[in-house]
Amino acid sequence: MIKKLRSNIITGIKNRKINVFFLFLLLSFLILIFSKLSKEYTNTRVFNIHKTNVPKEYVILNDSNNKLNIVFKTHGFNWLKYYFSKPEITVDFKGDVTKVDSLFVFNKSRVFLNSELEFGSQVELLNVSPDNLYFRYDVNLIKKVPVVVNANINYMAGYDSFNSYKISPDSIQVVGPNLLVENIKSIQTEKMVLENIKSDIDKTIKLKLPKNNKDLIFSSDEVNLTAEVEKFTEGSLKIPIILINVPEGLKIKYFPKSINVIYYTSLNKFNEISVKDFKVVCDYSKVSNNQTFLLPELDKITQNVKSAKINQQHIDFIITE
Repeated sequence: MIKKLRSNIITGIKNRKINVFFLFLLLSFLILIFSKLSKEYTNTRVFNIHKTNVPKEYVILNDSNNKLNIVFKTHGFNWLKYYFSKPEITVDFKGDVTKVDSLFVFNKSRVFLNSELEFGSQVELLNVSPDNLYFRYDVNLIKKVPVVVNANINYMAGYDSFNSYKISPDSIQVVGPNLLVENIKSIQTEKMVLENIKSDIDKTIKLKLPKNNKDLIFSSDEVNLTAEVEKFTEGSLKIPIILINVPEGLKIKYFPKSINVIYYTSLNKFNEISVKDFKVVCDYSKVSNNQTFLLPELDKITQNVKSAKINQQHIDFIITE
């Protein structure tokens, strides 16, 4: 029992010594880090360019030089933020650049003038290169282009839509360099497939915007597709045939005198359809030599049906005088 107690005491003392050792080691490391960070260092960092207040009538092309190499001196604590984030320099196109021919020019002197605002008072700028940044630009063109829907909609049997579908907006504005925008004739949507539809449609579809479009601005990147879906059915009506363009003095007998028209409409409009909503004609001027039949044509179809067709192709006729 006494031996076991002595062993536990010795082990505890050893563990305490180890803990104290690691504690001192950690403190030494922290002191070393703080000592290093409190010293001043000179180094070079690459800064990206953040453009502001670019005139709306111009677009800066992406092939323009957009980096500055800046040498500066500061304490180690200040250096940390430049290593853990991507440093940027703001270029204000209202006051920091000059327009020379077809270029905007930014001189490095603006970095020194704005140094306290950009870096603070604890950073000393030593050098900036290159001396000038040159920003190529093009004149912006604003163009309205139609949206082309790439959709495949299949309705469940007995269902359909009168107006197929509507999209909103049906066109978008494209803003960008004239050389890029003038070649854009339309914008397609992503492919959308809808199967067995039997209720109203309300879907958002993404647009297939051109690749490498950093120089282009689009008023929207998606459109809304809607459609009213109803139950549909077929109907049939016997419509009288009207003979037209018969030469004066010529008498013709034709049969049958009426013909079946099969139409496709919604259940809601079915009872509104009547004979007066259709007109079937046979144009005698279209009869060729030795032809003994007339060709019936649907000359009038009401808007209350989605489609209509004649189920007989020939009308026989004879000349009586």
